[in-house]
Amino acid sequence: DAATAWLTERGDYPSRGDDILWLRWLHPHLYGTILTAITAPRISELQAIRQAEGVKARSVNAILQVIRSVLRAAQKRGWLDHVPPIRLLPEPSRRIRYLSDDEEQRLLAALPDHLAEVARFALATGLRMANITGLEWRQVDLGRRQAWIWPDQSKTRQAIAVPLNEDAVTVLRRQWGQHPDRVFTHAGQPFTQANGRTWRKAVKAAGLANFRFHDLRHTWATRHIQAGTPLHALMELGGWQSPEMVRKYAHFSAAHLQQFAENTTRRTESGTNPAQRQAGDG
Repeated sequence: DAATAWLTERGDYPSRGDDILWLRWLHPHLYGTILTAITAPRISELQAIRQAEGVKARSVNAILQVIRSVLRAAQKRGWLDHVPPIRLLPEPSRRIRYLSDDEEQRLLAALPDHLAEVARFALATGLRMANITGLEWRQVDLGRRQAWIWPDQSKTRQAIAVPLNEDAVTVLRRQWGQHPDRVFTHAGQPFTQANGRTWRKAVKAAGLANFRFHDLRHTWATRHIQAGTPLHALMELGGWQSPEMVRKYAHFSAAHLQQFAENTTRRTESGTNPAQRQAGDG
């Protein structure tokens, strides 16, 4: 009852499908259990069961976070006096996976047309999969070269303005007229998943290791930084809430540090390094 009430209260949101998957995993373990019996030791047991399945810490933490969210919502309704402490597992920092130009071409060639168009749009806008597959024509203004994501579609619950570059506009023009409401379709029908079996088959055929659909967003962000887009601008473009969330891309550009790197250039016969000589010439 608590899980159902929690889902109902939250309504439709981008990660709803993932949360339902975690609740399905929890169902045989907790169905029929009174809330006060979900104690810290019981949660530790569930954590151990999940870890025994050989999954990564991130997957274990996803289960723990759902339990905590459901219990906190139950507490707010007065169904529970307190929520037991739930400590998440430490997660290792993950390397950002992004496509090289050659990898991009191989992936697009391996994908069927409808998924290749979705991938091109992701690389052009940085939008998440659910925002792309759920995009409607009423969210697009080709004349102004803009699209927008409504708050109830956004992971942060805030509206996102999406400026459309030439690549994105080209993709949208090819989709025009295929469906009265939805932008991206397959065989005339909307679809919601772009990372299923067909996607995985194409990734394998393209010879890409350790690559997920979400890595298209990483590729987009990485290319922005490498092209000189400031972090604060990237934060707005990507709909992130804090600078910390985009700082993981900062190391992909060192242009602003180049002048300081010259400070250790080997000295010339004149006794100065090139950077110092240039400054003196000025």
